[in-house]
Amino acid sequence: MSDLTRLNCPECAGEFPPPPVGRRDFFRAVGLGAAAVGVAPLIPATVRAAVPAAATPAAAPAIKPAEAMIRELFAQLSSDQKKEHVLPWNHTQKDSKGVPTRLGMYNRPIGKPISQAYTKKQQDLLDQIFRAICSDQDGYKRLSRNGTFDASRSFGGIGATIFGDPTDGQKFSLVFAGHHLTVRCDGNSEPGAAFGGPMYYGHSPNGYTDKNVFFYQTKRVKEVFDALSGQQRTAALAKGDPGGGAGSVRFRKAGEKYPGLLVKDLSSDQKQLIEKVMRDLLSPFRKEDADEVMTLVKTNGGMDAIHLAFYTEGESETTDNQPWTYWRLEGPGFVWNFRVLPHVHTFVNIAEKA
Repeated sequence: MSDLTRLNCPECAGEFPPPPVGRRDFFRAVGLGAAAVGVAPLIPATVRAAVPAAATPAAAPAIKPAEAMIRELFAQLSSDQKKEHVLPWNHTQKDSKGVPTRLGMYNRPIGKPISQAYTKKQQDLLDQIFRAICSDQDGYKRLSRNGTFDASRSFGGIGATIFGDPTDGQKFSLVFAGHHLTVRCDGNSEPGAAFGGPMYYGHSPNGYTDKNVFFYQTKRVKEVFDALSGQQRTAALAKGDPGGGAGSVRFRKAGEKYPGLLVKDLSSDQKQLIEKVMRDLLSPFRKEDADEVMTLVKTNGGMDAIHLAFYTEGESETTDNQPWTYWRLEGPGFVWNFRVLPHVHTFVNIAEKA
């Protein structure tokens, strides 16, 4: 775990984060099913905070579904490109503990960056695919960190790797990975998993400032915190810290207690605030993925089964205006682990309960 008081961030050192948790932890057969670090809201987003102004490329409207464009990209690849940038569906890396590479959460490209791996025409098509998995231009601004892709500095600085075979009827997953970013498009090839597997997003500025493109999410969560009674806040504050990386989104075993407040026990007004949080969390992503998440949440017991917890690890960094270092939504088949300080690291896992 990083030492927040020293602003140490091992994940940002340019290396891959620790190996993903074991496949059995993600695809748990004891009631927590397949893994996904996706998102959790159950109503499509309509409320979005303004994104800080920055120069971003003009949005190119997606005229095809992302999956169709992935098949088009695959057909354009040379045999040498396929050897280097298309990996088997169940490809694993050394020390991955058997977890397929496609399910990892990464902080840099898996292979070569897009600018080095693909032709200009293919890069343009990949850009369209990335935009197609975003909800709209606002969603693109969020996931691209205002077109900078954070320390990657440009879309060409992140990676795009295909797993499997994107031809009709075959399993496939296209994984975009870069600094503070792992997102996918898999055409629902991963059974019972939102977004095709574990997802990771973040941004370098302090998560409590409007310079961070995900500030609106923490701002919305703080509205919930401010609406809690003193007794509820005490119950919501969890000891220690939830950790970062893949381990932080490991599903709990059946019967294991969840920290924090159960949504079911909140007042109707407080539940409405939680609903707004969920809308904002899902807002960057396309409707198809939002709908899948909504279905999984409902299948796993609905929002009433989710807990909200706040962590104050690194207390010397917290203030009245920055009251916690993590906030976390967690329940059956559901984890949304959001680190606010010193900057945003978010790991999410949503899956069908077995």
